[in-house]
This record gives sequence, C-alpha cells and structure tokens, in this order.
Amino acid sequence: MTIEEDINKAVEVLKRGGVILYPTDTVWGLGCDATNAAAVERIYEIKRRADSKALILLLGDVADLHRYVDEVPDIALELIGVSVRPTTIIYDRAINVAANVTAEDGSVAIRVTADAFCRQLCRRLRRPLVSTSANISGEPTAASYRRINPAIVQAVDYVVEHRREENTQSRPSAIIKISSDYSFKIIRK
Repeated sequence: MTIEEDINKAVEVLKRGGVILYPTDTVWGLGCDATNAAAVERIYEIKRRADSKALILLLGDVADLHRYVDEVPDIALELIGVSVRPTTIIYDRAINVAANVTAEDGSVAIRVTADAFCRQLCRRLRRPLVSTSANISGEPTAASYRRINPAIVQAVDYVVEHRREENTQSRPSAIIKISSDYSFKIIRK
C-alpha cells in the first residue's frame, strides 16, 4: 500500500467518526476528529482514561491555530518556528473543538506537526486530529508499534500501515503552557 492510499483510508475513517492508530512525530497515537465529541469519547474508552484529562491535538499548519484557539500569543508562534523537538503548547481558550478534548478550564493542548505523514493527515481531514499515546491509561507508552497492547490495536477502526516496521525509540513531545498574558510554565521537558 502506498502512503497516499494509507492516508486516504485513514481520513475516510476519521471523517466517518472513527478512531485510528497511527504514527505521529513522537510516539504511536490514537486519533480521531477533534471536533467530533462521540469519536473523542471512544478514545477515552479505548484508553480506559478519565475524560477529565485533556487530550493533545495535532494541526498540519500554523495558520490553523487561529481557527481553534481564541487568542494565540505571538511568543507561541515564535516558539513553534524555532523548536527542534516536537513541542505541544497549551493555550488558554479553545474554540471550534469538541468540549471533551479541552481541560476543565477551557484550555487546549495543540502541536503543529512537522512530520510529513501527520501533516498530510491533518490537511486532508481539514480539522484538528486527536493525538494521544496508544496505551491503556497507567501503562507505559509503547516505544514502537510492536509494543502496543493488542487490546488497543483491536479496538480501533483503522491501523495505519506506514512505519509499522520501525523500531526507533521515540519519546513524547515537550509540553509548555503559554497564557495570554505571556506567562509560561514547562509541563513536560
């Protein structure tokens, strides 16, 4: 299967409200349309995770931030432009996403991906994509596709073919909270 075919199949499932298992710019992730509350609920069920914990979203383009964040601080745009490592930024007020992807205070965690596969997935979906690690809550994050719990693999609607054979040791993104008043806090290095 070509990468193009793989992306097309994944996007078709996402647009129908399905959940996919896919390689991200960090670790393998569970994904769905972040504007679809029912699909987001399935992610929480698959992970066996409390829905009080917010999820990370992926975007394919920096320009899309303004569609999903009420106010994007300039410093966040600068950070995205210079970050070498995948970095997720938590913004104060989410807009146009399912309420169950945000934190209780209305904030939202978004990473603008530099990974070519993920960028194409986001661009074709034309909506933010949930990106949460493909593990049962409380279990370690799988370092490669082969280490993903079979219960996760069986629970999703589509498993992306791309990069299944890789055995690289990936790690989660850095997470930084940047508030509208320009204060910031490092959540995960």
